[in-house]
Amino acid sequence: MEFYPETEAFDTGRLRVSDIHELYYEQSGARDGNPVVVLHGGPGSGLNTKDRRFFDPKVYRVILFDQRGSGKSTPAADLRENTTWHLVADVERLRTHLGIEKWVVFGGSWGSALGLAYSESHPDRVKGIIIRGIYTISRWENMWVNQAGANAVFPDYWEDYVSVIPEGERGDLLSAYHRRMTGDDAEEKLLCIRAWNRWEDILSQLVADEEEIEARRQQSDLADLQHAVTECHYFIHGGWLRSDTQLLDDVVKIRHLPGIIIQGRYDMVCPMRTAWALHKRWPEADFHIVPDGGHTSREPGVGQKLLEAAEKFKTL
Repeated sequence: MEFYPETEAFDTGRLRVSDIHELYYEQSGARDGNPVVVLHGGPGSGLNTKDRRFFDPKVYRVILFDQRGSGKSTPAADLRENTTWHLVADVERLRTHLGIEKWVVFGGSWGSALGLAYSESHPDRVKGIIIRGIYTISRWENMWVNQAGANAVFPDYWEDYVSVIPEGERGDLLSAYHRRMTGDDAEEKLLCIRAWNRWEDILSQLVADEEEIEARRQQSDLADLQHAVTECHYFIHGGWLRSDTQLLDDVVKIRHLPGIIIQGRYDMVCPMRTAWALHKRWPEADFHIVPDGGHTSREPGVGQKLLEAAEKFKTL
């Protein structure tokens, strides 16, 4: 299957969701089409207009938005009132604001966690769920990336990641990074933000493209800040879940809904162990392992499975 061509938004807007936060959103495709909400990764990464290309613009009404503190939402990188459950409430506010009764939920990486949290909170407002690169905000997942796990596969790049933290603090890298990225030393903060984002960029690609990664690092310091600081904020607080397994335990609330789970075998950001655990809890959902896939939706096999999933849900 070919990706659909680039499309422009037919509507953009802003939605105030609290005394502090205002969200930016876009709609594209068919005005009266099958609505799908796309939940971006990170948290803190912001929407990606290329995600529209998974959906037939003659059939789908595609809603993209920047989560709190991300992209064009304001205030940028603000961590106040910025938790998983604030975002779940925001998704529901956006649905109501746009006059949508039910929609398809689509997300990857952090977007898969938010997609599960939202769908489990509002199953009566969900037509179906398409998620990839599965993440459930567990301590094991966060430690895999930031303490012990992925470093065994990428020891060379790991040296760069830990080099910005004094040796005596490397036993708890999340806390060490969090202190610096929320601290007052601007130079130290920027150094840690760049190291954090580069490490994740390396892990995100099945074959690391150094030139592409360095080109992305030339983006604004604000975009780097939004991603790294927000992400670390969520990780260190465990997503404000009642337990490490909340998102898996609550799958019982959505097992009646159509679901498609897509996972790259060699995903180094969100290892397949979590996707397998979700599959065992939700056997009714279609489960696809991409044998040569990594983390991002740009991996050819992962992208194809996402296209096929969107095609399958056209008539929900």
